[in-house]
This record gives sequence, structure tokens and C-alpha cells, in this order.
Amino acid sequence: MFIDRQDAGRKLAESLKSYKSENPIILALPRGGVPIGYEVAKALEAPLDIFVVRKVGPPWNPEFGVGAVAPGVQILDKSSLRMLGLTEADLAPTIEQEQKELNRRLRLYRQNEELPNVEGKTVILIDDGLATGISTRAAIQGIKKLKPAKVILAVPVGPPETVAFLKTLVDDLICLEVPRDFYAVSAFYLNFPQVSDEEVIRLLKLSKQPGKR
Repeated sequence: MFIDRQDAGRKLAESLKSYKSENPIILALPRGGVPIGYEVAKALEAPLDIFVVRKVGPPWNPEFGVGAVAPGVQILDKSSLRMLGLTEADLAPTIEQEQKELNRRLRLYRQNEELPNVEGKTVILIDDGLATGISTRAAIQGIKKLKPAKVILAVPVGPPETVAFLKTLVDDLICLEVPRDFYAVSAFYLNFPQVSDEEVIRLLKLSKQPGKR
């Protein structure tokens, strides 16, 4: 159990200290991953940025991820689609909507700044937890297109099957809690409020002012 995202971030940073010497770049998934990424970046004295991903869910349950979009990436989980009796065409309006939201967030958070060059560098990808892992899969795929030397996935909590699968896609995976009885990420935090766009922007700006961290 974590007190809040800040507590989880500090604990996660302890497990990532060995990567400090590699001068990593921290990429957090907004919104929830950003407060955690901020704490990790502060501890590792590393730059913090965001990698925007949007989950794609069925019309009747948007929170159940059957796919995801990221910059230059679109993935759909075919087994989930078969189970729900859905086709890609059924999800086309949702995919279009989430792509628009992804672009909105990129403009809002980045303020026209480009993603830092990660080619040949160690990237630590941060989120506040895993569930199905579909959004994280899209993020990993998108980041790998940028040719980093390593991709490290670091999260406070996730279910065993998701952690096991994602471990095959990255160079290292740090997950502090892997409970057998997993219901939702929020169940492992005492305080788990929604993170606002304003908070994401504030933390990104603060991370660029080392004297004010």
C-alpha cells in the first residue's frame, strides 16, 4: 500500500538508483505517471518528460483497455476484440476521438517543444501502475521507434500476468508490488486523486528548475 503517488515515486526511485550513472531520461505517462516520474527524476537528477498514450476501450466501458494509441503507434488486442465480439471498424470512432485527445495533450503539455532525443540513451518509462498493460505496450513500442539504448519500465504495482508479459518487451522491469489478488491500481493507494492537466504542466516546469525542486 502506498500513501499517494509521491510516496510511490520516492520508493520507486530507491529501486532505480543503479541507473543514475547512465544519465537516464525519465518519460512518464500522463496524467497519473507524472507525479511519480517527478520524484524519480528528482532522485536520479535526470530530465523529466512525458510520453502521451491514450487507451482505447469499448463504447460501453471506456476504462477497459482493448487497444491504445501513442505517437506513431496504434495497437489493438485481438483476443479481447474476439471475446467482446468487436471489430476494428467498431472502434474507429473511439480511436479517432482518442487520437484527437492525444494530440490535444501533446500540444498542451509540450507547448510546442519536441520530445528530447533519446537515441542511444537509457529511457525509464514510468506510470502509477499496470492493469491490462495495453497502454504501456503502446508506449514501449513508440519509444523503441526512437532507438534508445535501453528501455526500463518502472511502476509501483501491477498484476503478475501483465508484469510477466511486459518484462519480455523491455530491458528491465521494476515493479514494487505484484499482488496475486489484483483488482485495480487505485486499490493500492490510500490517496489516489485524479491528476489535472495543470498539475502535469506544473511538475514538468518545476523539473526544469533544479533549484526549486
